[in-house]
Amino acid sequence: APGEEKYLICNADEGDPGAFMDRSVLEGTPHAVIEGMIIAAYAIGASKGIIYVRAEYPLAVRNARISIQQARDAGLLGENILGKSLDFDIDIREGAGAFVCGEETALIASLEGERGMPRPRPPFPAQKGYRGKPTNINNVETLANVPLIILKGKDWYRSIGTENSKGTKIFALAGKVNNTGLVEVPMGATLRQIVFDIGGGIPRNRRFKAAQMGGPSGGCVPAQFLDLPIDYDSVKKIGAIMGSGGLIVMDENTCIVDIARFFLE
Repeated sequence: APGEEKYLICNADEGDPGAFMDRSVLEGTPHAVIEGMIIAAYAIGASKGIIYVRAEYPLAVRNARISIQQARDAGLLGENILGKSLDFDIDIREGAGAFVCGEETALIASLEGERGMPRPRPPFPAQKGYRGKPTNINNVETLANVPLIILKGKDWYRSIGTENSKGTKIFALAGKVNNTGLVEVPMGATLRQIVFDIGGGIPRNRRFKAAQMGGPSGGCVPAQFLDLPIDYDSVKKIGAIMGSGGLIVMDENTCIVDIARFFLE
């Protein structure tokens, strides 16, 4: 978008129940996110960056602040970065963890001191976003991938995944599964591979009932789709969404009605 003043926002709000991918990346490899933001800022001509992160992630906030200062000390943030006439710096803003603030216009409203509620579109944030200026918003996982793509090339990245869904995806595997935690798989891996090969199956050899994907806005994927490739197109066709990557496994004793009630409340 035209304009001299542009903003770049990293969305680390992560409000989905059972999702903690952004937290882990910011806690463990915050420099990857910062480097991705610097590259993105250079590409779009942004001069100011903001990481919007949940206040409930104190270690992620702390490590991100330390890494930002280290980048400043190394001359990678601030004025005239690497002699490329790029002026770019990053601030951290802590959110209250409201689920709705994961939506980009609600996030912008929160940053501006207003109630975090979605705004009508158009205009889109890329046209008129934070403080009425062109704004690019991406999540932690996307920005952390940017340095690797620049280093290894687009063909390397496109060699991973399916025809229409490239690269890898991080899932937060939780619920009734033996091995919980973060897993990174190529796009197109099946639910069976994630739950049984990586997750170690269901405790006490109980039957798999479903997996809830995409947070409260997503859906439940039943056992008949265990061998469905997990990519954006395939998941959408069965009425679910991939969302940020939360994956909650349910066994034969889990009541779907109780799960629905939990998300409503």
